[in-house]
Amino acid sequence: MTDDSSTSESSTTPTTTPSGSEVDATTDKSPEIIGVRQGSFGAPDGSDVSGFGGLVEPIVMPGAATRPYGGWFDAFADELEASLQARDIPASAIERVVIQHQQLTFHVGRDYLVEFVRTLRDEPALRFEQNCGVAGVHYPNQTGKELHCVYPFYSITHNRRIIVETTCPDHDRTMPSIVSVYPGNDWHEREAWDMFGIIFVGHPYLTRILMPDDWVGHPQRKDYSLDGIPVEYKGATIPPPNERRAYN
Repeated sequence: MTDDSSTSESSTTPTTTPSGSEVDATTDKSPEIIGVRQGSFGAPDGSDVSGFGGLVEPIVMPGAATRPYGGWFDAFADELEASLQARDIPASAIERVVIQHQQLTFHVGRDYLVEFVRTLRDEPALRFEQNCGVAGVHYPNQTGKELHCVYPFYSITHNRRIIVETTCPDHDRTMPSIVSVYPGNDWHEREAWDMFGIIFVGHPYLTRILMPDDWVGHPQRKDYSLDGIPVEYKGATIPPPNERRAYN
């Protein structure tokens, strides 16, 4: 949610349920501005060759939602709270709840991630049979939470979708692997390691999946150079993008 307001008042945001009906979600209008993005890719050294080098906009993290969430969100949150309590997982495992773009997101501490997603899978009232992978995100200006892992989940039984998000600092780029709970996340975690350098502890074989094994760096981090590398094609050498073109 992008909001330039500095007030702390709450607002009511329409949210659509899986059945298509709208509900009202109360959202705290206190977004966190963690930086300013310049250019299409945020390149700090002027190497943005996308044509959007003059773009300037704030990087805003959405505010936390407050009860009542509306629709099925409240009943689900009650079921989740009871399930976590039954498994001796503290309520503090959920750092905050965000409702944005009609999606319910639980921000979970990484120390509780594996047991949290196991609860989502195994509890009959929740029953999220499908994890749809993990996406890495790099926010270099969010001190202590520079790297995010975003996990979409789908319950076939209850026709519900939620997101679980967790973070780790850049100086300790470790995240517990959830492959023991959702084996299909194997290659997704490898990709997040390859592109962002996030080390998934407990992964059975954490190796690169897109880049060569001896590649240096992780290409989707914001501090990765955008200059590119020479490309060889049928004996012809093509220079990197920053040497082929430039924008004033």
